[in-house]
Order: sequence, then C-alpha cells, then structure tokens
Amino acid sequence: MLDAPTILDESRYSHCIAACNACAATCDFCAAACLREPDPRHMAKCIALDMDCADICRLAAATMARESPHVNYVCELCARICESCAQECMSHAADHCQDCAEACKRCASLCRDMIA
Repeated sequence: MLDAPTILDESRYSHCIAACNACAATCDFCAAACLREPDPRHMAKCIALDMDCADICRLAAATMARESPHVNYVCELCARICESCAQECMSHAADHCQDCAEACKRCASLCRDMIA
C-alpha cells in the first residue's frame, strides 16, 4: 500500500478532528469500564455522559472533515458536552474515568479554539 498524503493532514481542523476521535474512543472505553464496575448503578450518570460525549465528538469530527458551515455550532456543543463529561469523570477515582476526563478537557479546549 502506498503512503499517500491525505487531505485531512492539510485541514485546518486536523488537530481538533484527532482530539474528537480520541475523545470518542476514550469515552466508549470509559462507559464500558464503568459497566464492569461491581455496582454500575452509581456510575449511571458517567455512562450516559460518556455516550453523549462520544456521539457528539464523532459528529464534530465529521462536521469539521466536511468543513460544514455549521462547524461552529457543533464545536460549541461538543465543547460543552466534553466539559460536562470531564467534570463527572473527575468525580470518580477510577483510572479510566481520570483518563476520560483528560481526553474530554483536551477536546473541549481544541473545539473552543476552533470557534474563537
């Protein structure tokens, strides 16, 4: 297979798209790990926010990849949901939650940079 340069590498959104995709994967992992906790009921809010965050991160990445005229609105919403997910995850001691909080904070910051 040839290593051809991709248009995405040249996109002004490339770092934010990468952060959104990484955040979505981290949120998916966190939600799954929360479900494996001895009593996942106390993790219900975390799991729900992880799922919402993963979904909006994927939408934001796709919106930026298309250079949609709605990218600012989507990135603003993504940043808000990432911040909410980060806050919830920070309240749990589990490593997967702490890792998720960091990914969410990074993604929120880069999304905010996109709309500044």
